[in-house]
Formats: sequence, structure tokens, C-alpha cells
Amino acid sequence: MKITILTYGSRGDVQPFLPLSLRLMEEGHSVKLAAPLRFKSLVEGHGIKLVALSGDPEDLSRRMNNAGYNFVKLLRELTRHAVEIGADIWRQTEEACQDADLILHTFTHAVGAHTLARERDIPDIHIQTFPMFTPTGDYPNVTLPDLKSRAFNRISHTLSAKITWWTSQIGFERVRRRAGFSRRKLYWPFDEDPLRTRTPIFCAWSPGVLPPSRDWPPHVHVTGYYSFPDHDSYQPDKELESFLRSGKPPVCVSFGSMVNRDAEKINDIVLTALAQTGNRGIILSGWSGVKSFSSNETLYLDAVPHDWLLLRCKLVIHHGGAGTTAAGLRAGIPNIVVPFMADQPFWGRRVHAVGAGPKPLPVKSLSVKKLVRAIVEANDESLLIHSQSMGQQIRNEDGIGVAVKLLAEYSNSLDRKY
Repeated sequence: MKITILTYGSRGDVQPFLPLSLRLMEEGHSVKLAAPLRFKSLVEGHGIKLVALSGDPEDLSRRMNNAGYNFVKLLRELTRHAVEIGADIWRQTEEACQDADLILHTFTHAVGAHTLARERDIPDIHIQTFPMFTPTGDYPNVTLPDLKSRAFNRISHTLSAKITWWTSQIGFERVRRRAGFSRRKLYWPFDEDPLRTRTPIFCAWSPGVLPPSRDWPPHVHVTGYYSFPDHDSYQPDKELESFLRSGKPPVCVSFGSMVNRDAEKINDIVLTALAQTGNRGIILSGWSGVKSFSSNETLYLDAVPHDWLLLRCKLVIHHGGAGTTAAGLRAGIPNIVVPFMADQPFWGRRVHAVGAGPKPLPVKSLSVKKLVRAIVEANDESLLIHSQSMGQQIRNEDGIGVAVKLLAEYSNSLDRKY
């Protein structure tokens, strides 16, 4: 079967689909992964065919950081970015799906990918790394605090889905007019339709971190995380190897794709808190652009595979992106989440709820005092035990295996209908 996977965003939006693609290829499928050009070497380095998508996800990250936790502002910035590159993205996704038998898509591609699948009369599956199109009363839309009412929580999901649908239609119309495209009917994947089987949803997180909701219909599945096996083959450079050997296990600080105007201030807070708690630190600069001199106590690096590095650290301080949260929990070490935007506060609350970290510290109110207190709390014996237990549970799961099995079951049943 020819499978096209469509995703967009930071490395955390691309990384899970690398091991998934490799497993699908092992099963005999042909796979194309459409993702930002920025990740060309990452994708092709694993022998996966890339269809490069236009646009700079770092620019998108900057815009979303400025929007913070406001869902309407976040969607507005997503739409503005999409309109600017929309014509190119549409052509590229059409090319990627031209000969596909099945399309897998994430949040940013949900409407476009489903529309292409409808036009080609082929099945599609939606894969999400955060709960978005799965209404429940258990918790609200991921950008909101708990509304203390199952009814209000559920309404927040319904409203956010409708806003996303309306915004997608308005955005596409702007792209269509700007590029001179013909009129095109768009389709929403998540409604009941007597002419088509409802699009299945695979939730790519551990059921131990966020269990399936009793509100969900049968087409929604929590599969587990999509992770590589432990990176035993990774070879650190001499600087990193020497740093790890020269002292106690360090704290890893990774804010990944976050591009924040206060990056230098945040860096100063982190360094001071590490010093006051007697910890060494490895700072993964990512897209923040923060650079500083390394020392015996602090090492600055651009990036290191989380699944290798975190197993060698005592705890991790991160932004709460879905991918970094998965890696931090899988490592079985305490997580201190400093959310910047979007779904990050939600994952910070989940980390605390499962006992693997303190309450999240929103970046806007971050201080040395609060971070020191969180580091001290993260060393509590009970929290360490919960972190280790959660890590073992996640490592015992086979999220990719579950997803591939479900995909085969759906494709077999859907083939008889399309």
C-alpha cells in the first residue's frame, strides 16, 4: 500500500512519524512523509522519502509564542502563516498524495488532507499528539484551564472544532483567490456522513499519561507514543562525553522550538536556579538562539537525541511540547514543565497529575525562586518513584505496533467500501 503522511511544525511534530514510517516500510508499505524542508536531513537520514513543504516553522513558532495560551490568537497566527504559504503547501500536498492509497494527517492538515482523500475516494486517518477533535467532559480544550464542569469542558471542544473548521474555510478562500485556484469544496473529517466512514483518530500518547475518555466513540484510539528504541547507536562528541563523565548526572534543559523574546532572561533564571541547587546542567539551545560559554558546570549544545540524553540525566526542564513530554516521561526522570503556549500547559498539568513532576511553571511568571522550589520538589523520593514507574510503563508499550495493527484493520475494512 502507498501511504502518505502529512505533518507540519517543529521537530516534535515530525519526529514521531519517523519510527512510524520505518515500521510501515518494514511491513512492506511504500511511505512518503510530507514535512517542512528544514527537516530534510533528519527524514532522509532514516531512509524515508521526503516531500518538502514550504515555509519556516521557526517563524510559526515565534508567532505562536507571541499568542501564548489564547486559542483564538493561536488559530489566527496559524491561519496567517498558512495563508502566506498556502498556495505552495496545497500544490506540494497534492503532489505528495497523488498516488496514495491512504493518507495519514495531523492537526494542521486535517481539512486539506481529508478533502484530498474525499476527492480521490481513498481512506484517511487522523493522528493527533494532543487531544483536539475528540470532545470530552474530562478536560477542556488544551489551551484552557479546567472549567470545573463536564458540560462546559465538552462545549469548549465543540466550539474549538467549529472555529477551526470556519477558519480553515476562510483561510482557504483567501489562498484560493490569491493564487487563482478554482473553487473547491472542503470537507470536515470528524462529522457523521452517510456516504463515507468517519475518519479514524489515533491518539499518539500513552494511556497511562492520558487515558481514553468514556465519552469517545469507537473510532478514537489511544495507541501509545511513537518512539524509537533507545538510541544505543548514538555516538556523542568528545565534549558531551567528557562532560557526562566529569561529574554527577546533570539536569537537562530543553525548550526545543520555542522562540521567545525573553530567551536571555529565561536562560539567566535557569542558570541561577541550577547554581543555587548545586546542579550541573546541559542546555539544549534549540531555536531560542541563546548561546553562552560552557563550563565545568554547564554545557551548551544545539541538540542531542532526547531518548539518548535523558537516560543519562537526573531530571529535565522543558516547555511541555508533546514530543519532549513523551521523551521526558519515557526516560523515567522527573519533569519540570515551563509552558510557553498552546497545548503545553495541558501536558504540564498531566505530568503533575501522574506524579512525574511539580505543578507547571508558566514562562510568563517564571522566577529563580519558583524554579528552585520546583527543582527541590522534583527530588522528592515519592516523585522519583512515580517518574520511574511511569517511564517503565511507557517503555513497555508499543504505540507504533498498536497503530500499525489498527491501520491494517481499518485499511482492510475501508478497502471494501472505497
